[in-house]
Amino acid sequence: QVHLVESGGGLVQAGGSLRLSCAASGRFFMINDMGWHRQAPGKQRELVASISSGGSTNYADSVKGRFTISRDNVKNTVYLQMSSLKPEDTAVYSCNALVIVSPVVEYPYWGQGTQVTVSS
Repeated sequence: QVHLVESGGGLVQAGGSLRLSCAASGRFFMINDMGWHRQAPGKQRELVASISSGGSTNYADSVKGRFTISRDNVKNTVYLQMSSLKPEDTAVYSCNALVIVSPVVEYPYWGQGTQVTVSS
């Protein structure tokens, strides 16, 4: 069993910063891609950013230049540094990871989500 536990959400004023963390624990061989998604009320979940095991990154256009995704492969943790936050960034942020649980099995896991609220 693999668990993803997020932390770092909260309430911040527009223009402020927050750093989200997501740590993976359990029994597995390694983790491939990791990422962050978000879902605002009444909207579909969207990809915010992703990072490969080798460090290649991908960002949604709406967060480019403001958010930075990184990971620590030793700690099995992915981070999302969010700066210049806007009210439209308000959402529940969830991390996900593609985990190699055996030599031939890769499975996606999701965290429980953490609320980010940006006030104007």
